[in-house]
Amino acid sequence: MKKTVSLLLLASMLIMVGCSTHMHVVGDGAKGGTKDSARQWYILFGLVPLNDVNSKAMAGGASNYTIKTQATFLDGVIGIFTGIVTVSCRTVEVSK
Repeated sequence: MKKTVSLLLLASMLIMVGCSTHMHVVGDGAKGGTKDSARQWYILFGLVPLNDVNSKAMAGGASNYTIKTQATFLDGVIGIFTGIVTVSCRTVEVSK
């Protein structure tokens, strides 16, 4: 019984990770299929950023682009190992 509850809890946590998505549209949004992505790292459960991901620089001077920030499945897997030391990450993807 305890093993079943643990597996259900783990599965629900992995599913919930996909719900954490933010979309920002700049100008008219993305027109082409060019994408650039980077990983944003945080410490203390997301309170302090460890690196700077500049989405405007990732857009490369484009005036119309879309920014998608999300916790992907891979970010969740990474969090399983780095969560012990309160480090987490999110993926930032810029589409032009």
